[in-house]
Amino acid sequence: MNSQDAVTGMEVVPTRWFASRIDHDQGRGWRRVCLWASIAVLVFHAAYAWPQTGFLTVVYLFALVQLARADTWRKAFYAGLAVGMGISSVKLAFFWRIFSAGAIALWLVYAFWIGLFAILGRACLKKFPTPLSWFALPFVWIGPEYFRSELYYLRFSWLNPGMAFGLSPEQVPLRDLGIYGLSFVLMGIACGAAFFWQGSKTKAVLVLIAGVGGLRLWAALSPLAHQSSTQVQVAGVQMEFPTEQEVLLRLNELIRKYPKAELLVLSEYTFGEGVPQKILGWCREQAKYLVVGGRDPVSGNFYNTAYVISPEGKIIFRQAKSVPIQFFKDGLPAPEQRVWNSPWGKIGICICYDLSYSRVTDKLVELGAQALVVPTMDVADWGQRQHELHARVAPLRAAEYGVPVFRLASSGISQAVDRKGRVPSTAPCLGDGAMLSTTLELAVAGRRPLDRWFAPFATGITALLLLLFCIRSVLECIKPKELQIEPPQPGAG
Repeated sequence: MNSQDAVTGMEVVPTRWFASRIDHDQGRGWRRVCLWASIAVLVFHAAYAWPQTGFLTVVYLFALVQLARADTWRKAFYAGLAVGMGISSVKLAFFWRIFSAGAIALWLVYAFWIGLFAILGRACLKKFPTPLSWFALPFVWIGPEYFRSELYYLRFSWLNPGMAFGLSPEQVPLRDLGIYGLSFVLMGIACGAAFFWQGSKTKAVLVLIAGVGGLRLWAALSPLAHQSSTQVQVAGVQMEFPTEQEVLLRLNELIRKYPKAELLVLSEYTFGEGVPQKILGWCREQAKYLVVGGRDPVSGNFYNTAYVISPEGKIIFRQAKSVPIQFFKDGLPAPEQRVWNSPWGKIGICICYDLSYSRVTDKLVELGAQALVVPTMDVADWGQRQHELHARVAPLRAAEYGVPVFRLASSGISQAVDRKGRVPSTAPCLGDGAMLSTTLELAVAGRRPLDRWFAPFATGITALLLLLFCIRSVLECIKPKELQIEPPQPGAG
């Protein structure tokens, strides 16, 4: 102990350890917080821009972890809120067309959950010992993400890290992890890199590279096994709010172009009421199966329904929409979900945004669905960006479950997706009258990925931590302050 240590009474501490603790304790000032927030926004948009850049989401998550290391919870929360607004106001700009100024409130709802992660992450880093705190961060990330996407009234599953792979789902092991499990692993990689960041930037970068490489290798080593299957020729045509006569005209054009099509699909809300008799008669004359959307009236309201019409001209199956769109007159929630036992196998039918909710599609997979058919209404006025963002969902679902998806939208983008999430055929956005055809291969039923049980578990863990932190904060506020004795002034006494 040197003379200075003797005067202060401080114990000698290794310099490197002491410096690292000081750096951790002082956290991030506004300048660095703003820098990392800017990086997070820019990298997120880059990750969504091209099929090859999806893995940039790990850098986005790494930047969010840096926000969680801010020196005050306000800096962490407001920076997270700014990141969310920088993302949502661009990616969800079409909300302005739909809700006008109300879009700002919806953008803030999305941003709130990122801010919540920042303050929860900061609390974990401050309150828990080092190994446990870094281990807890992926849980407090996936908990709010799953809750906002699946569990409350304003649930909205878009704009999470997993959806960055909607243009190239084969790059990641979605079949094993699922979209939420993938986000959990990506956050784990980001936390590993952040742990090494202060001591060695090189080690941190190597962790990121090794983590991304490991995920790609995992995806490459888990190919979907080839299985014998039945096949059905499916075709559809895009129409937005057509007349009955227009529907008949387009159906005739469709079968002239694809005469071997056995199952025809039209969009959600093709008809304002039930299926007209002329359409039933057309199916009987042409001996075709038809899946078509319309309203099914009930007690002064209606169900947004997809009807299945047989070659005999009879409605043999119907499935209502499970999650009507918030703030829209979209009917009542479906009282139940079933699969259609078609001549080719079990086909699950979900309507439009139902495909975005894993709790809806999981039920169809549990019932044995071997393929998904999705009548969709994407209004042309919502714009190209909305259509492109929505089109990311079907490839991800196909890759998660290992089942093909046929999604027919009113104005595009319609998609035929194979069991691996690849999209061999599409119909364009704003393509009125555009047609789409594919061969659906119905093999064994789909399988739910691991995150379907893990994500709710992580949400429960996050809720417990949030409760714990709130109780602790309240106790600290009401705890009486200890009497502080002023040190004697020099020369006193």
